[in-house]
Amino acid sequence: MKIAVVAANGKEGRLIVKEAEERGFDVTAVVRSENRTVADKVIKKDLFDLTSEDLKDFDAVVDAFGAWTEETLPQHSTSLAHLCDILSGTETRLLVVGGAGSLYVDPEHTAQVADGPDFPDAFKPLATAMAKALDELRKRSDVRWTYISPAADFQADGERTGEYILAGEELTLNDRGESVISYADFAVAMVDEIEKGDHIQQRISVVRK
Repeated sequence: MKIAVVAANGKEGRLIVKEAEERGFDVTAVVRSENRTVADKVIKKDLFDLTSEDLKDFDAVVDAFGAWTEETLPQHSTSLAHLCDILSGTETRLLVVGGAGSLYVDPEHTAQVADGPDFPDAFKPLATAMAKALDELRKRSDVRWTYISPAADFQADGERTGEYILAGEELTLNDRGESVISYADFAVAMVDEIEKGDHIQQRISVVRK
């Protein structure tokens, strides 16, 4: 199976590349600058310059793009729209490293994590931008997309346990009442979804077991 990881030099991107490589997949890192992943195959190109031709041979494309500053936050929407446009009508899967702020906290799906009083103000612009990108993605019936949200506490340096709970649109707690997952376990879940998941045009979520 051939996998491309876009924005592969980021913390999550590097871990997804590593996880996929260790399982024997044919992995290509898509990076803007020098490749800092374990992948031998590289496409050195800005995400917004990628073309249908660049991605036509892949079974799955992972979008690990992130933007954190006020002026770049709209790129969550524009980058995802660009990837959708160049994958439109193909069999290639698009799997997105998503956010937790848009997970629902009620069965009616009217309230989201980011709406809560305890949600840090500093993260609200990012959560809003990522939620907007997800809303736009939901309208794309021409792309085989899957959006994966992490748990609320997404730990960059957490351990790889190799275990997680696969959940849906709602914020899910483990048996200890936690909503937490490490970047490493998120990478496990991402590669599992590529390998054997079939959540096409669905948002799913993962939490540490």
